[in-house]
Amino acid sequence: MAKQFPSLTPELKDFIGRQHIFFTASATADSRINLSPKGLGGFRITGDNEVVFLNLTGSGNETAAHMRADGRLTIMFCAFEGPAMILRLYGRGRVARKGTEEYARYLASAFEGNEPPGARQIVIQEIDLVQTSCGYGVPLHDYKEERPTLVRWAEAKGEEGIAEYWREKNMVSMDGLSTGMD
Repeated sequence: MAKQFPSLTPELKDFIGRQHIFFTASATADSRINLSPKGLGGFRITGDNEVVFLNLTGSGNETAAHMRADGRLTIMFCAFEGPAMILRLYGRGRVARKGTEEYARYLASAFEGNEPPGARQIVIQEIDLVQTSCGYGVPLHDYKEERPTLVRWAEAKGEEGIAEYWREKNMVSMDGLSTGMD
């Protein structure tokens, strides 16, 4: 049932384009495994073996810490509508922090310069393996809409409030690893 590919095919790119949610998984040899759901339309395919996503401000910043310390990153998509399928992208990631030249370049090229409130990083994954599996056990769900809560929260905080939140909550991981936001 599982199939492996060295890169994204046009069919798999089309599948990704139809999804409303994806999940990221990262860890170091000595840390907890972080598994996070992501949405709000922040995922882009930038090549057959490269994808990026806008990482918005959250309660932690585990992915950034893991990318600095280890680099391994898995991204997973599940079909909740239509034919069943799970798609995993394996590879190595790095973080482009807001305010850097690399961040600005990806924001312009992949996101047409549109930066949502609370954006803090762009995560870049270099894919070394793509794998599909059946997904027969994934339930069907109908997509309703994106939650506006995170964007509203970031708008209410404003730039200074977000920066203060980063200093309080996003400088180190739960395992004490630097996130690179210093």
